[in-house]
Amino acid sequence: MSKLAIHGGKPVRTKPFPRWPVFTEADAQAVARVVLSGVWCCTTGKLAGQFEEAFAKFQGARYGVALTNGTTALRLALMAAGIEEGDEVIVPPYTFLATATAVVECNAVPVFVDIDPDTYNLDPRLIEAAITPRTCAIIPVHFAGLACDMGRILAIAKKHKLKIIEDACHGWGGRWKNKGLGCIGEMGVFSFQASKNLTGGEGGLITTDNEELYAICQSLHNGGRLKLRPDGTLPGRLAAYEKGAGNWYAHFLLGGNHRMTEMQAALLLSQLKRLKKQTDRREANAHYLDRELAAIPGIRPMRQDAFATRVSRHLYLFRYDAARFGGQPRQKFLAALKAEGVTASPGYPMPLYRQPLFLEKNFAPYTGWKHSHPDLDYSRVSCPVCEKACAGEAVWLSQATLLGTRHDMDDIVAAVAKVQQYAAEI
Repeated sequence: MSKLAIHGGKPVRTKPFPRWPVFTEADAQAVARVVLSGVWCCTTGKLAGQFEEAFAKFQGARYGVALTNGTTALRLALMAAGIEEGDEVIVPPYTFLATATAVVECNAVPVFVDIDPDTYNLDPRLIEAAITPRTCAIIPVHFAGLACDMGRILAIAKKHKLKIIEDACHGWGGRWKNKGLGCIGEMGVFSFQASKNLTGGEGGLITTDNEELYAICQSLHNGGRLKLRPDGTLPGRLAAYEKGAGNWYAHFLLGGNHRMTEMQAALLLSQLKRLKKQTDRREANAHYLDRELAAIPGIRPMRQDAFATRVSRHLYLFRYDAARFGGQPRQKFLAALKAEGVTASPGYPMPLYRQPLFLEKNFAPYTGWKHSHPDLDYSRVSCPVCEKACAGEAVWLSQATLLGTRHDMDDIVAAVAKVQQYAAEI
């Protein structure tokens, strides 16, 4: 009889890994206090503002604007940066859909640039070849919480006068050269959706050190209203509106209601108290897995460069080489691993440019691309590294798994090693 659990052998483990979300009585009480107060909206409450300040300070930014979700945060950041019809924005193809669709929602065109094979982050070596006279911005995605090569990206942006909006939706507590992710470019964007390391069920936030951009984002998320400084002034080009600002029915920018609720803010403030300790555990476990899994033929952990001084580890990634597993495809490897008690994911099944949305250009009512790029055809886009990751290389472990014990990590290593040893029997 095979020793593999998938064929009736004894599994490496039967105990479950930590579940997500983590919650306590203190979290429930924080939300209950808001409910019982009857003050549920951030326009009359104080907690959303407190969370903006607390998270901005935690990440190392001067300002924060709390929003409904990370998707909205991306779009509003692009709007605040002045992205408009016909502009081009460079994005990676290995990311959540919103990184690219937020560009479309600004009537602009996402231009896909391939990822680095060792990090799955935007490859800075390929960016300049994609820049045209229409390029206005770059959205580097700190995927899984691993910092992009921001030194090279900043240099490219400066040379070509491009804005940088960091997609740090996996980056809570992450650092590049000890500077917080989301605090390096003009703006950074975060998500607090249910799977995220810091979660309120939903929620998002924009960080920036620029007071004018902060004021614009604050206006865009609150119906286009403008909030005056304590001295009655407004920063930068918004100063022209000082006379009418401050009136609740005066709307100056194309904003909407994208505000975070007080209940979400209460839950996030409570969860923020334990984020650093959780991040420390995830990072320690990830480093251990890097070392142990690298010794198994056919398994390659991702590279962590010296500039990535802290990694939030929203996911733990490694690369699977089928040739070292007797030619067995990734889906068979994952099935055998699950039978041993370790659940992993293949991640994204396709690059963003192969989504029906992009292939069929279902962008209505956003039609800027029709005028500026009438021959736009995403079927001609090819990013080989991303395609390889999607087709059979990438393997993801959830951030909750990394909250386990050292014994739990040993079980992961043992399960992968066992499947490798008996790969011919999968």
